Parts: sequence; structure tokens; C-alpha cells
Amino acid sequence: MFSPGPKSVAFAFRLDLASGVPVYRQLIEQVRNGIAFDTLHPGTQLPTVRQAAVDLAINPNTVVRAYRELEILGVIETHQGTGTFVSTQKVQRDDVERQRQLDQIVSEFVARAGAAGFKVEDILTRLQEMTNRNSQ
Repeated sequence: MFSPGPKSVAFAFRLDLASGVPVYRQLIEQVRNGIAFDTLHPGTQLPTVRQAAVDLAINPNTVVRAYRELEILGVIETHQGTGTFVSTQKVQRDDVERQRQLDQIVSEFVARAGAAGFKVEDILTRLQEMTNRNSQ
């Protein structure tokens, strides 16, 4: 039986319409980043499809698409009548799949940053700063 975690600060999506990244991908990335940076914990409730669509002034189908993809990946769980929550189950991946996924993420990230005029050294410096800030 699923039991949502304690109520926490409400999670809110933000969009960057000038980024060139599709809206549904931005939603997916924000949830995954929230988990990676430990700002979203297992059991944290996400906004309803309707609420996210209204808050962001987007089509509800866009939110549905993002939530469906996150659910397929095992990142979130949707429970009829109670809402959508960050999954309490750890997603299991073998080492080869984890390495492949990390390589893909890093490659995409470096390409996007490079297209915006940043050098790898800029990226490494910022990542170190973020790591230091988040570990305090």
C-alpha cells in the first residue's frame, strides 16, 4: 500500500520558453533534477495535471506526456484519487545502463552549454560550486 510522505513545501514547475527545449522535456528534467539535488524526496506530491497546466498556461496533454514518461521510467507514481508522487521505489539499473545514461546526459549538457557560449572549464567550475553549496 502506498503511503505518501509528509507534506513538504509545494513543488512548482518553471518554464523557459526561450530555451528551445520542449516544455514536456523541461518538466521531466525539473523532476529528475529535483531528485538528483535532493530537493524532491520519495513521497513528495507533484502538482496535479490540471494545476500544473493552469499555473504554466500550457495544454494539460503536455503535463500528461511528461508525467507518463516519468512514470514509465519509475520516477513517479500516480495513485487514483490521491495524486502523483515521487516514487518511493529506487529505480534499478545495471552499471552499463547507468554509465550509458550518464554519458548521454553529459554529452547533451555540454552541447547545450557550448551552443550558449560556455567552455567546459566554465561548466566544471559551476558544477563544483553547486556541489559545494549543496553539501553544506
